[in-house]
Amino acid sequence: MQQKEINKEKLIKYWTENSDEDFDTMITMLENHKYNWALFIGHLLIEKLLKALYLKTNNEYPPFIHNLLSLAEKCRLDLDEEQKIFFATVTAFNINARYDDYKMSFQKKCTPEFTSDWVEKIKSNRKWIKKLIIQ
Repeated sequence: MQQKEINKEKLIKYWTENSDEDFDTMITMLENHKYNWALFIGHLLIEKLLKALYLKTNNEYPPFIHNLLSLAEKCRLDLDEEQKIFFATVTAFNINARYDDYKMSFQKKCTPEFTSDWVEKIKSNRKWIKKLIIQ
């Protein structure tokens, strides 16, 4: 099967703009004390940015995965240990907010302080990845 021609700039713009919308949603969830959902949306916005970066870096459609560490590595980023922990932890927010087996314990973990701390880390990494996309 032949791979369909992709409009790289259009897709990068699409993922970046969608990530910006998710950022606004994350902040709204935080302000409305929906802490587990704020972190779940935080995962989505970082995933979309990494997929935009993947396309920019590799000139091909990104893989259909949600593992942020794997995506970051496939973007050929030279990650330090703190960044690896960030991507692995934020990936877990996706699983913990989504599946009933984990939801209750994740909701208990998502205190205002815990969530605010991780939202700040998401904001910081969002800026860094967006910079890489526009370079």
